[in-house]
Amino acid sequence: MSDSGASDGTLPAPQRYFVLGTVTLATMLGAMSSTIAYAVLPQMQGALSATQDQIAWSVTFNLMAMAVATPTTGWLANRFGRRRIFLICVVIFSIATVMCGAADSLEGLIAYRVVQGMFVAPIVPLSQAIMLGAFPHHQRGLATAIWGMGVVIGPIVGPTIGGYVAEAYNWRWVFFMIAPVCVLSVFLVWVFITDNRRLQGTRLDWTGFVALTVAIACFQLIMDRGGRLDWYESPEIILETFLALVAFYIFIVHSFTADAPFLPPHLLTDRNFALGLCFAVVFGALSFVPLALLPPLLQNLRGFPDSLIGSVLAARGLGSLLGNFAVVAMGRFDPRISLAFGFLCQGVSGLCMAQFDLNVTVWDAMWTSALQGFGNSFLWVPLTILAYATLHPRQLGEATAVFHLLRNLGSAIFISICVGVAVHYASVNYTVMSESITPFNQTLRFPSLSGNWQIDDLDGLARMSNEVTRQAAMVGYVNAFYVFSFVAFSVVPFIVFLKRPPKSL
Repeated sequence: MSDSGASDGTLPAPQRYFVLGTVTLATMLGAMSSTIAYAVLPQMQGALSATQDQIAWSVTFNLMAMAVATPTTGWLANRFGRRRIFLICVVIFSIATVMCGAADSLEGLIAYRVVQGMFVAPIVPLSQAIMLGAFPHHQRGLATAIWGMGVVIGPIVGPTIGGYVAEAYNWRWVFFMIAPVCVLSVFLVWVFITDNRRLQGTRLDWTGFVALTVAIACFQLIMDRGGRLDWYESPEIILETFLALVAFYIFIVHSFTADAPFLPPHLLTDRNFALGLCFAVVFGALSFVPLALLPPLLQNLRGFPDSLIGSVLAARGLGSLLGNFAVVAMGRFDPRISLAFGFLCQGVSGLCMAQFDLNVTVWDAMWTSALQGFGNSFLWVPLTILAYATLHPRQLGEATAVFHLLRNLGSAIFISICVGVAVHYASVNYTVMSESITPFNQTLRFPSLSGNWQIDDLDGLARMSNEVTRQAAMVGYVNAFYVFSFVAFSVVPFIVFLKRPPKSL
């Protein structure tokens, strides 16, 4: 069903480009919302009296909501039509963005970030579908290139402007500044998007989907709250583990017994797709970890202002932009080469970040972030080509839903792991270093050796404690970057097991 000729490319040329501009703006807003919050994580942490692992929940639960909501896009478009769902998603996303800025508690911020993630998830696939439906076949390459630029430019512009806005006002204005653009986006969608076509034949296995969603949600809660609640000493963690196991058991049994399950087991017999899912989890895991770790490191330990932190995050987007041009040039080569190169760049950037100390400079943070973004851009296209290369076209709908779910899930889980590593080793090293701060330490008895670090009065003890805290926290970040680098390097040898796609692909 369609309200116009958009689906067959019969729209007049000016209207096509208005549609392209509308969906590109909506996609850019979604990309900005994902990255702009990272620039103000330290401010939000202080304003909401949260610890580092608690403020990370605003990121992990947002990603988890995106992971859960993405597979429902096809079913929603089939049931209600593209235009209606697209408009609803943009409207509710806009409202949730404003409410994130108005949140007065950590719980409120997380709730609004969950809503934001749920309704931003369908925007990208719907934008692409509407854009492709508005253009004839011979113009779709150009339209896709323009649309893709919006995806890349959003993470560059958002953190850069957001950093200056947060520094001049506060973190809330990072969300408020998007509001006028959101209003414009809603207006443009209302006026120019007429494609209300429904994707006939699309269905959703609700039993499998809900069971997997419950298992994922419980597992994410375990990862986020386990360290704080002393893991299985806590009744909450025990209950969440029980629910996760039961839900996952239901999902597995249902997948093998239902006629059309959410994840058909026969898809996993395809070697490329099964390995592709593993690589998708790793790709998602590596995508956002530096964004979650660098801002608190740079502000809390080095005292960098928000404007500089925004510039560091923008450098990652600039690296992605340059990488997108480079990956096009490598399109004629074996995609496995691009995949290996991308993971190697990620691993090298993580290894370089693991060499940071308390004297880290802006330049150090910027070039390593740019390298991470550059490598990240080499992963997406070859990964999707290789994962779907040997699947039948009729299986692509089911395969895509699972692929995107696991990608976003990998991001949420790995952020929790790396933040947990940073917090845990900061605590452990604080304890170890504190053992040396005693009156029996001969070094501290000689001012010429101890410098300003004195323990004879409360002020001296406070200064010493603050320095030990900074040193211990830095060790925690270093260990987290080593974990990041190890994961990136560890998957490279397995790329050889992927089959190269046929030449016709």
